[in-house]
Amino acid sequence: MLLDFFRKKRKSSAEQAKERLQIILAHERVSNKAPFLDDLRKDLIKVIAKYVEIDPDQIDVKLQKDNAIEILEINIPINK
Repeated sequence: MLLDFFRKKRKSSAEQAKERLQIILAHERVSNKAPFLDDLRKDLIKVIAKYVEIDPDQIDVKLQKDNAIEILEINIPINK
């Protein structure tokens, strides 16, 4: 058993690069940073501010992924 530990085959640089890329892609998928979210947030602020008073700093736009489903969640507190 102990000898098996020392005999482990080292991964090739291609295998290591593949693993690193998979980790980076997984991190980006989880980070909720779709490229269109900032533009969507700006457009929402422009349109909604025409009709009601809002605080742009309190608008929260998130994209959540759950297996094969993507959920767009938008929270817009309206001032009275």
